[in-house]
Amino acid sequence: MDEMEEELKCPVCGSFYREPIILPCSHSICQACARNILVQTPEAESPQSSRASGSGVSDYDYLDLDKMSLYSEADSGYGSYGGFVSAPTTPCQKSPNGVRVFPPAVTQPPPQHHLLPHPSSLPPIPRNSCITCPQCHRSLILDDRGLRGFPKNRVLEGVVDRYQQSKAAALKCQLCEKSPKEATVMCEQCDVFYCDPCRLRCHPPRGPLAKHRLVPPAQGRISRRASPRKISTCTEHELENLSMYCVQCKMPVCYQCLEEGKHGTHEVKALGAMWKLHKGQLSQALNGLSDRATEAKEFLVQLRNMVQHIQENGVEFEACLVAQCDALIDALNRRKAQLLSQVNKEHEHKLKVVRDQISHCTVKLRQTTGLMEYCLEVIKENDPSGFLQISDALIRRVHMTESQWGKGTLTPRMTSDFDLTLDSGPLLQTIHQLDFVQMKVPAAPMLQLEECCTQNNSATLSWKQPPLSTIAVEGYILELDDGNGGPFREVYVGAETICTVDGLHYNSTYKSRVKAFNASGVGQYSKTLIMQTSETGLPPCDVQSIGTVAWFTFDPASSHPDIVFSNDNLTVSCNSYDDRVIMGNSAFSRGVHYWEMTIDRYDNHPDPAFGIARGDVLKDVMLGKDDKALAMTDGGITKGSTIGVLLDFTRRILIFLINDEQQGPVAFEALEGSYYPAISLNRNVQVTLHTGLPIPDFYTPGEADPNSSVC
Repeated sequence: MDEMEEELKCPVCGSFYREPIILPCSHSICQACARNILVQTPEAESPQSSRASGSGVSDYDYLDLDKMSLYSEADSGYGSYGGFVSAPTTPCQKSPNGVRVFPPAVTQPPPQHHLLPHPSSLPPIPRNSCITCPQCHRSLILDDRGLRGFPKNRVLEGVVDRYQQSKAAALKCQLCEKSPKEATVMCEQCDVFYCDPCRLRCHPPRGPLAKHRLVPPAQGRISRRASPRKISTCTEHELENLSMYCVQCKMPVCYQCLEEGKHGTHEVKALGAMWKLHKGQLSQALNGLSDRATEAKEFLVQLRNMVQHIQENGVEFEACLVAQCDALIDALNRRKAQLLSQVNKEHEHKLKVVRDQISHCTVKLRQTTGLMEYCLEVIKENDPSGFLQISDALIRRVHMTESQWGKGTLTPRMTSDFDLTLDSGPLLQTIHQLDFVQMKVPAAPMLQLEECCTQNNSATLSWKQPPLSTIAVEGYILELDDGNGGPFREVYVGAETICTVDGLHYNSTYKSRVKAFNASGVGQYSKTLIMQTSETGLPPCDVQSIGTVAWFTFDPASSHPDIVFSNDNLTVSCNSYDDRVIMGNSAFSRGVHYWEMTIDRYDNHPDPAFGIARGDVLKDVMLGKDDKALAMTDGGITKGSTIGVLLDFTRRILIFLINDEQQGPVAFEALEGSYYPAISLNRNVQVTLHTGLPIPDFYTPGEADPNSSVC
């Protein structure tokens, strides 16, 4: 519980809270300290002058905090009101725990905490008094009730009392005449602490005292301290008990507040129900913070282990360096001292970084543990209204503290390895230029799975070097297999860390891996990534339908220069009277595929051709005129006609349709290798491509031909 002690100290006096009160900003302060930091505001600018009489609205309402900040000077750090005689003109001071506080308007002697005067004996608080929170520096004007208008933080007071008693000296016997001995038991009925001799003499285990219950002293101290739940009274109606909770104002209220006060139209709930609800919320928030604290403890262990590893590695590296330097002649010895100095600097730098991180994490963990212990003690309180007065602020603090343990906080800032290797190869005359060089091959790259994807028959892969790797990398080698379990082959060599591979087979599973290289050699492979290209289009009702259909467009790069593209490369026309070939941007070698083309313009019988082609087809003749293409020419086509192309590699056939009617049984058979969708046209025709279509209903795909081959 030592970490909790800072939570129990007043930000003004630096001592444990005595009679703490809750400010509207949810911070607490000793009542005596609150009197000491009061300042008097100018009468002309006091918000009380504009207050409607009899309104019953308090100036320090929780929903009006911005209005109460009219005199806040948190940015400057001063609490003076220049130009007024009654205002203090000295800068703010610092409390023992480092929080800025505002000096009182009149010099007062230090408070004597061991003698607390009765409230009636204290001098009255001047009108227009202003108090500034020493933690958030929010200022507000007190009303006629003065400090009595602030609720007492009974929960905090109870936690402080328990903490101080837990730190107190051992309990003494109450019946010893001279030097009291340490008590061994306490009688709950007699309410007396006994040592063993006094218990046997004054409290014998027979007769009428035999039925008394004896408990250990620590347990007796707790039971003595335990008392019935205190009844909280309203700060505005002192004779009324707090019985409800205003949801809008987030504060306990009494019956009279609901009948006559400003809470009459607000949503209210039962005090006990909200007490349990907020306790549950605080407990739930503590669970997350507890996990962060556990991770922080494990992280500290990791950092301490790193210190040991750095020291071990540093010693080992130094020994190796000395052995190499001693093997050289006199000229090398002069350089040896410089190299050792460089290693020592690297050693000390690593230790400093890790130790600084340990120190920072230890302080943060101590603060987190203190807050957790304080919250757990607050949860033990059985005062609903007192708990609800501080629960919202505690929940916010717990969430804020948990967020401070966010991503990157529990990651080492330094590696324990020394990535330095002495090169003893240079000749004697170049010893004065001797220095550390990188002689290690790069580490295995890490594939970034969130950026790797496939689209149609293309695959995009992304990778990076490990976070703590400091070894230079000159480039990367990306390898893929053939999609059928075959050997890997290089598909990319370069310095980029992202690559898109086109022209893969549809409905295929590819394995990919990458490795890095530098002047020292080639590093290890990354983990193997398995990627699936888009599957072939099948009708939804077919039992074999398990994937998506293929999407593609016309390809300007592989088509004839006379072709005009529009509509995102889905619509084409031609500037020439001669036939020109246009190809799609995807090749097919497996599966079943279907696409359609509509005739947007058709003048003077232009005789277009539709079909498939190899990648090296002639681009300046009609499609199908050479042995690189398979096509259907004009056969009853008019403006508005729809031409369908069905390519089935399972049966190795090609079928054409016009306006959903099949043109003959099968146009071409025994297909092998890879084909691109293709058409040829001249300036009298305009065609629009439609892809991603399911195959027609009349067609049933067959089993794959075992004699077919794939290129």
